[in-house]
Amino acid sequence: MDTAKLRVFGSVRTFSNICVAITIALTILFSSWFGSDSLNWQVALAVVALAIGIPHGALDHLVTLPKSKPLTMVLFITIYVAIALAAIWAILQWNVWGFIAVVVMSATHFGIGDSAFISELDRLHNRQGASIPVWAYASAAGALPVVIPLVNSRSTEALTKVNADLVNWHHGYTSQIQIVVALIVTLSLSILLVRKRYRDALDIALLAALASVAPPLVAFAVYFGCWHAMRHTARLTSLLPRSQSAYDAGKSSRAFLNAVIPGLPALGGTLIFVVILAGISKDNLSDSFLWLTLVTIWALTVPHMIVTAKLDRAALRN
Repeated sequence: MDTAKLRVFGSVRTFSNICVAITIALTILFSSWFGSDSLNWQVALAVVALAIGIPHGALDHLVTLPKSKPLTMVLFITIYVAIALAAIWAILQWNVWGFIAVVVMSATHFGIGDSAFISELDRLHNRQGASIPVWAYASAAGALPVVIPLVNSRSTEALTKVNADLVNWHHGYTSQIQIVVALIVTLSLSILLVRKRYRDALDIALLAALASVAPPLVAFAVYFGCWHAMRHTARLTSLLPRSQSAYDAGKSSRAFLNAVIPGLPALGGTLIFVVILAGISKDNLSDSFLWLTLVTIWALTVPHMIVTAKLDRAALRN
């Protein structure tokens, strides 16, 4: 079982690294062909990456209440959706402050989640070497894909496309934010290299390159869908009975698919919800679709983060 699980975790980590490397290459290529200001290819890449990531949060009820009664399950889902709807309302009502809250929350959630993935991978490897403080990896892994793209000079046009009210969300403190994140990343890389955690250092280096090279929308979307979501899904395989049965049979690919397929309806549901939301909004669908998609994903992160907090604590504590 551990061998099959190790294959899944290792393959997912390699996949996320390759996706980031390919995105960096495509960014350079498309910027040369179509121009760095062209948004068509950016939106296309962002939508595909976001679609890949949406299903990973749809299994929270199975992980949290695996043996609960139907009534309890319905109550859980109702509360989960209610929290997400409240978050959507808050973000749409207070665009800037809601956005800032989402940035801080997302950076925290992503960084801790990635650290938990590394912790579980260490146990699968039976690694006896020097471990790393959670903050050393989590702070850089969370800040790079979330904060840096949003203080990049190219974020203005992207945020204007998404929602013009967000352009000055940082209130002019772009240089200061960049310096703080740079110091965090430098400290993180130093600790990782001193402790000979070269593979972890590669993760941070790739995230730094993605945040620096790729346009803001692309950088966040690819990280969310092809990095964070994939690694979280790999962790879910340890909790889902069907995935565990596949592991016992030595079928690593089946174990991973068993954690993906149940979440696919959430993708369709999210797209339908966004279309309905865009249909009743004042803007036309083409102008508001991406913004409302991002708002929905950000809002779903709120209950998702609450639910996964227990899972993350357990992974980091063991």
